[in-house]
Amino acid sequence: MEDSISAVDLFCGAGGMTRGLLDAGIRVNAGIDIDGTCRYPYETNNGVKFIEDNITTISGDTISNLYPKDHIKVLVGCAPCQPFSSQAHTKKDREKDEKWGILYSFGSLIEEILPEIVSMENVNYLQSKDVFRDFVDTLEESDYHVFWKSIYCPYYGVPQTRRRLVLLASRLGKIELIPYTHNKDNAPTVRDYIGDLELIKDGKTSLNDPLHRACEFSEMNKRRIRQSKPGGTWKDWDEELLLPCHKKDTGKSYASVYGRMEWDSQAPTITTQFYRYGTGRFGHPEQDRALSLREGALLQRFKSDYDLIDPELNFSIRRIGMHIGNAVPVVIGEVVGLSIIEHLRCVLT
Repeated sequence: MEDSISAVDLFCGAGGMTRGLLDAGIRVNAGIDIDGTCRYPYETNNGVKFIEDNITTISGDTISNLYPKDHIKVLVGCAPCQPFSSQAHTKKDREKDEKWGILYSFGSLIEEILPEIVSMENVNYLQSKDVFRDFVDTLEESDYHVFWKSIYCPYYGVPQTRRRLVLLASRLGKIELIPYTHNKDNAPTVRDYIGDLELIKDGKTSLNDPLHRACEFSEMNKRRIRQSKPGGTWKDWDEELLLPCHKKDTGKSYASVYGRMEWDSQAPTITTQFYRYGTGRFGHPEQDRALSLREGALLQRFKSDYDLIDPELNFSIRRIGMHIGNAVPVVIGEVVGLSIIEHLRCVLT
């Protein structure tokens, strides 16, 4: 049956969702993204065609032609989450953000293509917004059975305290995610995925892995991280190390900023700036530095040999950090793929 299923991945980025679908056994015909710098990691690691295009202007016919004749069509789309985040923008800014309409464009493409299966992953906050309710209405009006759930990612094997909204829809019958694969007793930890990596200092790169590279610290940040305890906060520092914002009432609630992770707990959600010590609890559990790029990729469940360095482009920590932080954790893509296969076995046999 798997030989007759194929997918197209919208907003594919560097390939987290695609890699997961492939690992589940679902063929992926193409990935589409507006960011052309994703081409190298996407194609190199997955052997799938990358198409640089804009989801708001691409035609349904263009996407439909990517599916082989008589295949069960799967369309997945993990729209950029920044405009849907509860913290990224004020309400006024979100309403002005041109990305806010991306989900409507996704819905229009679904109406035009009518794939048998649809999946979408995004931030939890989205489910409270009109744009999400309109998206669900669009699916239901097109005869889809729609399922969505707020998932706790560690219970699907992601070593991050990450919650995400996952939607599945099928024109063939009721569909849902497979049950959790882990629980609070065996959820993966930071140690499980980065505990055996080579020791490196801030500003240095492993001789064995060019992606195992950490940003250089200022002398002040070196002093700060030396006083940072795993799982602690900046409140553990001496007074002279505090930033002006820490002394304001508005800054006292951001306890995880400049924090260290703990070996035997989950990492925070990996963001596009996980390599910066001051943007969250991204301090290494014991080394005096922030996460390396490879460590961020591993916590996103990319394999240790996933190649994210395009030899044709100047090396950019910021660009690669965005590719990693914007990705769907690979194992979540696999869970989506396995859920689709299980659904099709039920409705087609």
